[in-house]
Amino acid sequence: MVAAEAKLLTEHNHGVELWSVDNSDLPRGLHGKIKTALATRYSPASRVVARDKLHRFRPDIVHVHNFFPQISPSIYDACLDEGVPVVQTLHNYRLICPGAMLIRQGKICEQCISGSPYQAAWHGCYRGSRLGSLVVAQMVAQHRRQGTWQHKVNRFIALTDFAKSKFVEAGFPADKIAVKANFVHDPLQGSPRTLRAVAGFALFVGRISEEKGIKTLLQAWSSMDDQTMLKVAGAGPLEAWLPGKTNVAALGRQNPDEISRLMQQAAFLVLPSEWYEGFPLVLVEAFAHGLPVLASRLGSMADIIKDGETGLLFTPGDAADLAGKAKWLLENPKQAQKLGENARRTFLAKYTAERNYAELMAIYENTRRQWIL
Repeated sequence: MVAAEAKLLTEHNHGVELWSVDNSDLPRGLHGKIKTALATRYSPASRVVARDKLHRFRPDIVHVHNFFPQISPSIYDACLDEGVPVVQTLHNYRLICPGAMLIRQGKICEQCISGSPYQAAWHGCYRGSRLGSLVVAQMVAQHRRQGTWQHKVNRFIALTDFAKSKFVEAGFPADKIAVKANFVHDPLQGSPRTLRAVAGFALFVGRISEEKGIKTLLQAWSSMDDQTMLKVAGAGPLEAWLPGKTNVAALGRQNPDEISRLMQQAAFLVLPSEWYEGFPLVLVEAFAHGLPVLASRLGSMADIIKDGETGLLFTPGDAADLAGKAKWLLENPKQAQKLGENARRTFLAKYTAERNYAELMAIYENTRRQWIL
């Protein structure tokens, strides 16, 4: 989304300079890890680099997508030093949850929203490391205590109303949080989506991991007959669970063109995630292709998908409920087609690049206006 928004702004003749760093550049060894840990909370070196970039480029606004771990919250002070307002997109829950996902041991966990983030250190919520979790918890706690999010960021962008509600629960100022969804360019360019055959397949696109609900999905598909095909595009730690199932095709990683082809052929997309997804881009891609979505009734997914209108929702983690609704979609292609048509209309109304550009500029202009006042 960073690249997509930068390209969108450039296409509308705005000057854009992208500052990105790669975690592969992080220093190695014990000394390097200690240095990175200290810089995660606040990096004076990054502040100097940021000030230099701001002084040379002189932007009207700085849009932060991710400062973790190398740039650090020092980016905000650099912006204050140079007199530039800041917009921050909340792609995940890192600012309130050291693990970034509000999930622990495969279950939804909201303890850090109102409680101490140091709980994450005990449970090893960041990459299974207690030490690493302690470092991130210190960053969250320090900037919560200092009021960084309240006073040094002029405007936040949450991807859904649900995500906004969680940040407000954590003490973020509601009047500073705008809601703007992700977007994709129209893959069909106005071409109508044709009716799928009764024997159409279900499609999963994403990381093959526990929080994505892959175990529940495979359990549901074990109750399907051998002709009811599920195609799985993606890679991840649970890939070994896929081979050997006659009605599950493991496709591995696929490029965007192949994903588009699969979406034009599938009967529906299945999104069985068991964590509070931010705003799954694959969901918008499905809508853009006129593809109905069968998803968990959870978090942002329940915000985006209208049950019985643009797709169907099932109880998170309930394989029987998932299987029952998947069978209904496959056995009722005309009704599924209607859901897909509604999804396509929703995409055209809410999630196009043109709509997103207008929303983004409104946020920027409002932020600049408030800054000047």
